[in-house]
Amino acid sequence: MRAYELMKETFFRRTYIWIVHVVWLALYGSFWWFFLPEMPEMGRFLFIWGGFFLALALSAGIFGDDIASGRICLLVTKPFWTGELYIYRLLGLSLQAAAHLVLAGGVILVLHALTRKGNVDGLGVWLLATWLLFNTCAALSTSLSIIVGRAFNSLLLLVIIATGYFTVGLLMTYLRQEATSGLLWSFLRYPWPPFELLYKFAAGEWGQYALTVGNYSVTKSVACVVHSLMLTLVYSIMGILLLSRREYARVRD
Repeated sequence: MRAYELMKETFFRRTYIWIVHVVWLALYGSFWWFFLPEMPEMGRFLFIWGGFFLALALSAGIFGDDIASGRICLLVTKPFWTGELYIYRLLGLSLQAAAHLVLAGGVILVLHALTRKGNVDGLGVWLLATWLLFNTCAALSTSLSIIVGRAFNSLLLLVIIATGYFTVGLLMTYLRQEATSGLLWSFLRYPWPPFELLYKFAAGEWGQYALTVGNYSVTKSVACVVHSLMLTLVYSIMGILLLSRREYARVRD
C-alpha cells in the first residue's frame, strides 16, 4: 500500500502535471497533422519532447518542494528506509511516462489511419528509446532536486545539458584533428544522459554491424539499452545516498 501511495503521489503532486500531459499529446498530434512526417522525423520530435523535456516538466521540484516546505520531515520520520521514497517516486515517474508514451503512440496511429500519409515503421523502437531516455533524465533530475531548492532542479539540468553539449561541440570543431576530440566525445557520450546512443538505437544506425535483425544490430542495440539502464541506476544510487544522509528542517525556507 505504501508503494502504491508514493507512486500515485507523482501523478497528483501538482495540478499542472495533467496539463503537461495534455499539451505534450497535443504537440505530438499537431506535429503529425501539420507536417505529416515519416517516422524518423516524428521519432526525433517524440524523442526530445517525450524523453527530455517531459522528464524535466514532471520531475520539477519533486523533492525540492517538500524539503523547502518542511513536508519532507513528515515523510522521512516514518519507520521505513528513506531510499524507498526515492525509488517509488522515480518508479511513479517511469510508470507515468510509460502511460504517456502509450497514449502518444495511440495518437500517432489514429492520425496515421485518418490521414493515410507518412508511415509508422519503427514507432515501437522510438517509443522504447524515448522511455529509456526519460528514465535516465528523470533519475538525474530527481537526484538534483534533493540538493537544489524548489523546482530549480529541472532548470539547472536544462542549462547544464545545453551548455555542456554546446561547449563540447564547439571545442570539437577546433580540435577535430586532435586526439583530444575523441576523449571529449567519449565524455559527452557515456557519463551524460545517452542522447546519441539511444537516438542511434532508435534510428537503426547500428545496422552496419554484424548480427543484425532488419536495420538493428542486436549487439549494439542491447548495449545501448543496458548502458541507459546502468546510467539510470547510477543516478538513482546517487540520489538515494543524498536523500538518506541529508538533514531536514521542519520550517519553510
